Amino acid sequence: MNKIDFHEMLFTRHSIRKYTDKELTSDEVRTILEAALLAPSSKSSRPWHFTVVENPEILKVMAQCKPQFAHPIANASLAVVVSANPTVSDVWIEDAAIAATYIQLQVEALGLGSCWIQLRNRLHDDETSASQWMKDYLDLDPELEVLCVITIGHKNEVRKPVDPEKLKWEKVLIVD
Repeated sequence: MNKIDFHEMLFTRHSIRKYTDKELTSDEVRTILEAALLAPSSKSSRPWHFTVVENPEILKVMAQCKPQFAHPIANASLAVVVSANPTVSDVWIEDAAIAATYIQLQVEALGLGSCWIQLRNRLHDDETSASQWMKDYLDLDPELEVLCVITIGHKNEVRKPVDPEKLKWEKVLIVD
């Protein structure tokens, strides 16, 4: 297995919104899902659920979940809908967010691209939330709350690494 410099990867990882048509291998998909299932959760409650979609027609419809910024779903090779059961954990949002982040970091480690599409607290239209729309469209368990969709695919855009000089060190408070 190739060793990856995690710290360097943090400087090079960016949201990728454009993907090639190349499909993911079953090993890549399994590795990504293993990362999600390895994510820590409060009291090991594991309230998260992952709905995996590879069907291009379904992905195109899923991209209609909210009027802006969901378009990467339509061209992804794979989308993972990250949801959780709030009756299992009062910190389900944090637990699901950690799992979504694990997915994105694993994707980057595989040399693939990903984008977090936020659905929680976003609107599909004036009457329906984006998360409810997705839950209804995919016929998810009514107890689940949808946090986001992580789109995944082979990168079809190049992004520059983060300039270390632009890190916001003023946001760090060191207490002696």
